[in-house]
Amino acid sequence: MPEISRFYGIIIAMFFSEHNPPHFHDRYGGSKASIGIKDLTMTEGALPPRVLGLVIEWAAKHRSELLENWNRISQGLQPERIEPLE
Repeated sequence: MPEISRFYGIIIAMFFSEHNPPHFHDRYGGSKASIGIKDLTMTEGALPPRVLGLVIEWAAKHRSELLENWNRISQGLQPERIEPLE
């Protein structure tokens, strides 16, 4: 599970050979979730509301990079790191 970003204790990652629709995974403490890249909605899991807000804010800023990384992992390539939320 390649980590693509980390900020405020939140870890963002993508898995190789993942299923559609395009999404990424995030972890914070004991919480985990999956977020759809195209519509930025949580598709699985649960996060504290404040953490979910930070993840959505970050993803909105980096949506094109997330989609590029989705294409990379779909081809078996390593994803690129994405700048953290500041």
